[in-house]
Amino acid sequence: MRWRNLAEREETYVLPRGPAIPGERFLGIKKMKKIAIVAAAMLFAGAAHAAEVEVKLLNKGTEGVMVFEPALVKISPGDTIRFVATDKGHNAETIKGMLPEGAEPFQGKNGEDAVVKFDREGVYGVKCLPHYGMGMVAMIVVGAPANLDQAKAVPQVGKAKQVFATLFEKLEASKTAAK
Repeated sequence: MRWRNLAEREETYVLPRGPAIPGERFLGIKKMKKIAIVAAAMLFAGAAHAAEVEVKLLNKGTEGVMVFEPALVKISPGDTIRFVATDKGHNAETIKGMLPEGAEPFQGKNGEDAVVKFDREGVYGVKCLPHYGMGMVAMIVVGAPANLDQAKAVPQVGKAKQVFATLFEKLEASKTAAK
């Protein structure tokens, strides 16, 4: 039989309801619904896992020069922060004495991203070592700020003193706004 003869025939062709490929299984509507429900449940279960927050290390940001953006981050225990060295010449490291008891200090390499998981509740002070005196600092608050008074008591240098004063004010303001 040739193609031109097919149009002249009066036969009706019906496509099969099952799979087009022999040996392939056909998924019914009920089975497809079950798969969709399981997929949706897995998607929502993934949202319950720990979060990752990105903090950029910038030469110039919305708050001025030599900044972490955002400079104040509130997270839950188990969350991770990715310090992104957007501009070269920056690092992220903890400030001595400005972290909760039992927390491990960290020190990122200059010009490289650093990924840090925060497990202990409290206030963490973070600095860019080369630009610390210029006020390139950040505050990470994990859960409840249990060591707030201890963190405030840590002496700061240069412009970092002013930046931390502003960050502590923002933290206090967010606590009163939440009440």
